[in-house]
Amino acid sequence: MGARAIWSGKIRFEKLELPVKLYSAVEDRGVHFRLLHDKDRQPVHQTMVNSKTGQEVPKERVRKGVEVEPGAFVLIGETDAERLEPEASREIEIERFVDPDEIGHQWYDRPYYLGPAEGDDQAYWNFVEALQRSGKEGVARWVMRKKPYVGALRIENGHLMLITLHFDQEVILAEDLEPPPGRELDKKELAMAGELVKAMADRFEPEKFRDEFRNRVMELVEAKAKGRKLKLVKPEKKAGRSSLAGALQASIAAARKAKHA
Repeated sequence: MGARAIWSGKIRFEKLELPVKLYSAVEDRGVHFRLLHDKDRQPVHQTMVNSKTGQEVPKERVRKGVEVEPGAFVLIGETDAERLEPEASREIEIERFVDPDEIGHQWYDRPYYLGPAEGDDQAYWNFVEALQRSGKEGVARWVMRKKPYVGALRIENGHLMLITLHFDQEVILAEDLEPPPGRELDKKELAMAGELVKAMADRFEPEKFRDEFRNRVMELVEAKAKGRKLKLVKPEKKAGRSSLAGALQASIAAARKAKHA
């Protein structure tokens, strides 16, 4: 892989150990603003302030705590925190293999690629082929930079991909939600909704889904840096609500027109 590895370890299950390198599969490309003093445009930084007295608190006097009830905290010292840290390891331990559809989309968090370590290419590609043929995904645990993770090991375009998963207490399942009240389904509206889905059916083209806010900000920054004034166009306001049937009919017509275009 041409990218720079951010971590190295080894996949382990039963008696198999496969050295791998981990690469990030996504990149933060958002706009990050710096806070500046409006007088001389020098960067400013935030300080810790006592919420009761308003006085600044030096970094060495700051402690970590967990609020157990309003206004009552349990302090966690540095020694306590170190004892609670998971044991350091370089092993990505696969606990089981499951069918991909057993893991709902709400469980997935952040994707990484796993590439072969130097000198172990053949073992890596053998494992890729075996996992590809099985049609399964591995469920694994590992510790990286003093933090425990659970993830799904799958194949993506002939490479191993490791996607971190949310822990059980972080995920809200659909069956736990209160169903919204509403009127009975109208057969005509239901048929029109199905027709709209068909009219809008297409391929997923990721290049069409770009961060337009970032693009506008960077265009403004570039213009200001060159001393130009950029004319900003306000987005058009959406029309008011209409009946569901009318909205569906208009949407179907617009979708068909866009598809033909």
